[in-house]
Amino acid sequence: MAAEEQAAAMVDIMKQQPIGRLGAADEIADAVLWLCGPGAGFVIGTALPVDGGLTVH
Repeated sequence: MAAEEQAAAMVDIMKQQPIGRLGAADEIADAVLWLCGPGAGFVIGTALPVDGGLTVH
């Protein structure tokens, strides 16, 4: 894929992203660490979308 095509594809992706930016790896890691830690000790059987609101769009 040419650089121009990649840039155009990214523009289309960003139009669909409610938070207006892509997520960073550390944001995903923070969610994973929280789920693995004592703060989530009573959390079971649920999905935790860490996607900037894309799933509710």
